[in-house]
Amino acid sequence: MCDMTLHPKNVKDLALAPVAAGIDHNVQRLRGKSPEDIQYQLEIELDAVVESEDPRARAEQVLAMAIRDVDLYGWDVAVTDDRSAIRLSGGSVSLDIALGASVMAFVGALSAA
Repeated sequence: MCDMTLHPKNVKDLALAPVAAGIDHNVQRLRGKSPEDIQYQLEIELDAVVESEDPRARAEQVLAMAIRDVDLYGWDVAVTDDRSAIRLSGGSVSLDIALGASVMAFVGALSAA
């Protein structure tokens, strides 16, 4: 029997779970919502008007909301190139947190080619 358990390779790895959980908790408030509700939630959370039609700008606004009040413990965060997830990287592993179909539609995610 093969043990597939990943063990932390550095101190930063120990913080992956709370960082991922915090980001997922924030994104959960957007998943399954209409574009108007997502826009409203972003405007409330970010205290800024969300007007941009640029998918990259919208993705950055979603990212800003996703990491709001989350201690990143040195993890790097970015929206994936296809704008389907938030990628945590910089430790011994990387982790993608899915945005969900409604958030992807809001930002104008690229279809997988």
